[in-house]
Amino acid sequence: MKQRKIFILAVIIFACVSNAMAQDWPQFLGPEGNSTSPQKNLLRTWPAEGPEVLWSAEVGVGYGGPVIKDGKAYLLDRDDKYGDYMRCFDLKTGAELWKYGYAAAGTVEFPGSRSVPVVDVKYVYSCGPNGDLYCFDVITHQPVWNKNVWTDFGGEPASKAEGGFAGLAGGGKFPMWAIAQCPLIYGNLLIVASQAPQAGVVAFNKLNGEVVWKSAPLGNFGYVSPSIAKIDGEDQVIMITASSGGFGGGAKEPSNVVGINPKNGDVLWSYKNWSCWIPSSSAYDAGENKLLIVGGYNSGSAMIQIGKSGNSYNVTELFKTADFGEHTKPPLFANGYFYAQYSTNERRDGLVCMSKDGQIMWKTKREPAFNKGSMILADGLILATDGETKLYLIEPDPAGFKPLASASILKESGIAGNERIIGIVGTNQNWSPIALSDGKLLIKGQKRLVCLKVAK
Repeated sequence: MKQRKIFILAVIIFACVSNAMAQDWPQFLGPEGNSTSPQKNLLRTWPAEGPEVLWSAEVGVGYGGPVIKDGKAYLLDRDDKYGDYMRCFDLKTGAELWKYGYAAAGTVEFPGSRSVPVVDVKYVYSCGPNGDLYCFDVITHQPVWNKNVWTDFGGEPASKAEGGFAGLAGGGKFPMWAIAQCPLIYGNLLIVASQAPQAGVVAFNKLNGEVVWKSAPLGNFGYVSPSIAKIDGEDQVIMITASSGGFGGGAKEPSNVVGINPKNGDVLWSYKNWSCWIPSSSAYDAGENKLLIVGGYNSGSAMIQIGKSGNSYNVTELFKTADFGEHTKPPLFANGYFYAQYSTNERRDGLVCMSKDGQIMWKTKREPAFNKGSMILADGLILATDGETKLYLIEPDPAGFKPLASASILKESGIAGNERIIGIVGTNQNWSPIALSDGKLLIKGQKRLVCLKVAK
């Protein structure tokens, strides 16, 4: 009887620990890499001013977002005049627990941070806009190892960048909008898309930074981070490159979507019938060996299916549509339908709902406008920033847009001092990925990191 009680207690403790671990948001797009959280008891109504603000902290400008593990939030912040800062905050109080900075000066259009770290049991990893890949010990708060994903593989350093459109020329010139890589942990590997002249995707030993494998160059430089998809029962690393052309020049060379063996870096298949000249969104694993590829700039989306015959793979294009896309993040999948914020320089479709077979169900367009914001599915509802100032609580429904609540959370202006950028995309560029853990939603604006209570 005593042994049975001990066993039951152990099961309860294990369940509690497992649930706590599931509540973490340890990487870009959350625990499963699909912008979905196991969070329950989400608040269904808000006061006029929005959910309770538990704390806020001053941060630098930029577009990177936080991750959360074991009650701590990690953010790669930036001061362009000096470099990058790994910052760690207490999730409950907002107190800054530690900070480590390293010199990596330089600025590009849309300045500041532009990536999301990934945190493991003992280490947190980040990749700065100059390509600096760091592993930090979360106990000692010191770097364990560091590499440069760009210059280590034949790219010209940021210090030699000419600026402007020269960064679109390729050939190893520093990218126009810098490096925007969210590192991916896969077993003992840390995977990053170098996209430098000597490597496409690179897998490092996550403990010491040694290169385990690297793929051959895959195509033109873009801003997509690798993702993992299950194909024929096995994991593959999915990567998307940019098409050539742009700025009205057309796509002379298409984008390249590839599946890579995560064990050795071998390219298993390739798809080249879709084009985006500035791709930023990772591929979405739609299940049943299907991948949804999305982009901005009128690129729209493509659904492809990967088949296998013997040791060879083949690609079937199921559909393409210009009416569903995403500029900065993969879409969200809820109750059998995809949701994405499809507002770019050329169009303002707002929040768009699409069926699994490519049928467009509805668009909010400018009423309300959604422009490069971030979304999380939790407890059957969508938490969505609109890319400017507002946070929405939305019931996903293919019949129409159903907001349950909304509030202005980020009231400050965004980037100032660059009229060309402001003229195209507006002054409130709050595009950072959001994170959810333990009922607390973290939203990074251009000046502050805000923590909101969104669950009971």
